[in-house]
Amino acid sequence: MTDLASASPAPIPAPIPGSTLDFVLDVQLAVAWAGEGLKSERRLGWWASMFAFEFGGEALFSDLLPNTHRWAVLQAAREAARRKDAELRARADDPDRIVSLFRLGFALDEALEERLADRIHDDPRRERMSRELSDLIDTPFSPKTFTRFLEDRLARVETSVELSPSATGRRITGEPPKDPRLLVAKLAGALLPLADAYPLPHFKR
Repeated sequence: MTDLASASPAPIPAPIPGSTLDFVLDVQLAVAWAGEGLKSERRLGWWASMFAFEFGGEALFSDLLPNTHRWAVLQAAREAARRKDAELRARADDPDRIVSLFRLGFALDEALEERLADRIHDDPRRERMSRELSDLIDTPFSPKTFTRFLEDRLARVETSVELSPSATGRRITGEPPKDPRLLVAKLAGALLPLADAYPLPHFKR
C-alpha cells in the first residue's frame, strides 16, 4: 500500500517562456493572415474569411474597437484558421492523436491564449509586435515573402521536415517534439510548398 504521506509530489511543469510563446503566436498569426480570402479578395484562400482586409474586418473592428482593432482582426483570422484546422482534423479516423498548428496540446494552447490576451492588453496598437510579423502583414501579400517567413522559422531552430504518406493531410515523420519552437517550426515548414487548400500539417502521437 502506498504511503501517501511519504509519496513524492508530482513535479510542477515549468512555465513556458514568453519568448517561446511569442515565436509560436507569430507563426499562428502569420498563417492565419496569409490563409484568408474570398473570391477575388484573397491571399491563399484557405479559410473563407476577410477579417484582416481593409474593406473587411478592419473597417468593422476599427469602429467597434478603436484601440485594439489591429489585434482584433488578427485574433479573428486566427479563430477562422483554428476552425478550419479542427474541421479537417475531425475527418481523420483518430483525430485525438493529431497535433497540428492550431491544436498543439492543452497546456500550450492555454498558455498561448493567455499570452495573446496579455499582448493585446499591453500593446494594443501593436507597437512592440515582432518586426518580422509586422513586415509580413503590413505589406501586400506575396507567396514568396510568406514562404521566406516560414523557411526562416525552420532556419531559426536548425531543422528540416520529412513527410509520411497520409490521407488526412501532410503528416510529419516522427513523434511531435516536446520543444514548442521545434514543434511549430516543423508544422510551419510542412506548409511548403504552398497548396491551393490548407494541407493540415500534423504529427500523430
